[in-house]
Amino acid sequence: MLIFEYSKEGKKAYSLPSPIEDVEIEIPENLRRKTLNLPEVSEIDIVRHYIKLSQNNYGVDSGFYPLGSCTMKYNPKINEEIASWEKVTDIHPYQDESSIQGSLEIMYRLGKALCEIAGVDNITLQPAAGAHGEYTGIKIIKKYLKTHGYSKNEIIVPDSAHGTNPASSAMAGFRVVEIPSNEKGCVDLDALHEAVNEKTAGLMLTNPNTLGIFEENIKEIAEIIHDANGLLYYDGANLNALMGYAKPGDMGFDVVHFNLHKTFSTPHGGGGPGSGPVGVKEFLKDYLPYPVVEYDGKKYYLKYDIKHSIGKIKGFYGNFGVIVKAYAYILTMGNSLKRVSERAVLNANYIAQKLKDLYELPYSELRKHEIVLSCEKIKRETGVTALDIAKRILDYGIHAPTIYFPLIVKEALMIEPTETESKEELDNFIDVMRKIYKECYENPEIVKSAPHNTKIKRLDNIKAVKNPVLSYRMLRR
Repeated sequence: MLIFEYSKEGKKAYSLPSPIEDVEIEIPENLRRKTLNLPEVSEIDIVRHYIKLSQNNYGVDSGFYPLGSCTMKYNPKINEEIASWEKVTDIHPYQDESSIQGSLEIMYRLGKALCEIAGVDNITLQPAAGAHGEYTGIKIIKKYLKTHGYSKNEIIVPDSAHGTNPASSAMAGFRVVEIPSNEKGCVDLDALHEAVNEKTAGLMLTNPNTLGIFEENIKEIAEIIHDANGLLYYDGANLNALMGYAKPGDMGFDVVHFNLHKTFSTPHGGGGPGSGPVGVKEFLKDYLPYPVVEYDGKKYYLKYDIKHSIGKIKGFYGNFGVIVKAYAYILTMGNSLKRVSERAVLNANYIAQKLKDLYELPYSELRKHEIVLSCEKIKRETGVTALDIAKRILDYGIHAPTIYFPLIVKEALMIEPTETESKEELDNFIDVMRKIYKECYENPEIVKSAPHNTKIKRLDNIKAVKNPVLSYRMLRR
């Protein structure tokens, strides 16, 4: 129900003192509201309405959230508590540096930790999200090449890349060159050689890629790009698979972005806020956005004098609350960050092995933190699509995985269990997926018309696009 449906004339949720008789307030005619379309409800009506709405929501605290490529892990509540402390929330970005030494120290130490994890030398914490980090990194590459006299206008991306990769490159003024994957689901080296030329500014790559497969030829890929005087950019969306085992900087990447709201518990989802710090090798430090946090041995300070800086890319210094949560996560995990990646990889491969006899597992069987299943055979034999299966999963109280991505897998289901799910939860998900597979063949209509148990039933997607409901008034018509 909408809050308006609780409305009854005369109800109210407030009690104000009587006005002082000697005080008269005259509101100018041009400022008077002519209509006020607000519900008349009691306080208990309001409370119950919003509590019911919150119970309709689904998140990582509600249950398993296998949204591929998004790393929807459970977030320890201690990190949320720390970020809510007054010493964190009651500071202001215009305060003098001497009064925020603790905050600057957190930023400085987080930056050093991230550099160590990724194998880079310097960092900016300004970007507000992963895609914002991509844009920042590409701008750094662009200015570096221009400063050194290179006239390059092309960025190469694999056909399995995140959609934000070509978008970020195009926004920065580059022409996007797409190259195909090979039979193993990795970068096709012959295609890469053919695509590289004097106009190549760089390559954007996720490793492991969106299939969950590690690029076994990464060193050769880096050499090809560097030999063409281009730079290698690392999309950090899948960093949860590598911590403690491999560093992008050691693979040859020059620019790395992190998704603090994915990998480092901040949390992901809900529209933000996010944080997408960008780390660079030493030769790119003079191109970072200003200011950066430095330490002179006595005090922490903000450095604005950066020779070739691309300038500010966000107001102030980044989303500080997210930064605090990520730093708390790294401190509490310590060397256990390596176990995070171990468990994430184990969980993904466990699901793959338990489902590969029913759902197709394209390319290599061995994956890192996520798997991509194909429902193409099921669709061909029963008419049930990946979309139908995803909606049927909702009936079993589990959030649907990512579907139809990456585009190189037809009827794709992209599943990332993360490290925080137990074997019991994984077994339940596997059991659900096997039940749905059986339904596809024995009762396909129940899958095609799903979901049945959710608050909102099957929507007409075409009608929703052509006739979107944008307001309460439209809904009432």
